Amino acid sequence: MAPPDSPSSSSSDKTRDNLISAGLHLFGAQGFAATSTRQIAARAGTNVASIAYHFGGKVGLHEACGRAVADRMAATVGEPRHHAELTAREAASMIEAMIRNLVRFVTAAPAATDIVAFLLGEIRDHGPAADLIYSRFVGPKHSELCALWAAATGRDADSEAVKIAVFALVGQIVYFRIGQPFVLKRMGWDHLTEAEAARIADVLVNQLLATLERGRE
Repeated sequence: MAPPDSPSSSSSDKTRDNLISAGLHLFGAQGFAATSTRQIAARAGTNVASIAYHFGGKVGLHEACGRAVADRMAATVGEPRHHAELTAREAASMIEAMIRNLVRFVTAAPAATDIVAFLLGEIRDHGPAADLIYSRFVGPKHSELCALWAAATGRDADSEAVKIAVFALVGQIVYFRIGQPFVLKRMGWDHLTEAEAARIADVLVNQLLATLERGRE
């Protein structure tokens, strides 16, 4: 086997990354069953055998795509973690930072198109990657956000109201990707740039802060 820093190792890593990118796109656009290894290899610019070499087959690649989605989401808004005791202001600031980072990625990052499509397809089809993404990122991150929400409002982090409020917050952000054609048409924008993403984030943050303030009453 080539050492990690050798040219052949670098080429192998690039092939692996290209296969994951191709898988995200095709699985997201067509679903797992309708996507062939031949299509994936062609889009990745490699041969079909490389899928088996790197992932053991289509199922392994699909799982790797799920892990890649969870990793990219964690890189965008931070790995799920527990926090020491926080003031209401500190907790609200942490939620605000996550919102701004997520809005910037979901609305303006080119990679978000395939990632969101892949995730929504898995949820729709009850695919195995949905459980992987939930267990590795979505579930723990939702719990963290609920804890931050509780710290910012004094409410119970495990209450139904707080859990729904956090889901509603994230859902608003995701809509700006899945409903982007409608958003662009209504707003008169050609495409979503980082400037528009920042304006969207400002509105959502203002709504968040108002909601947290009402929650403390």
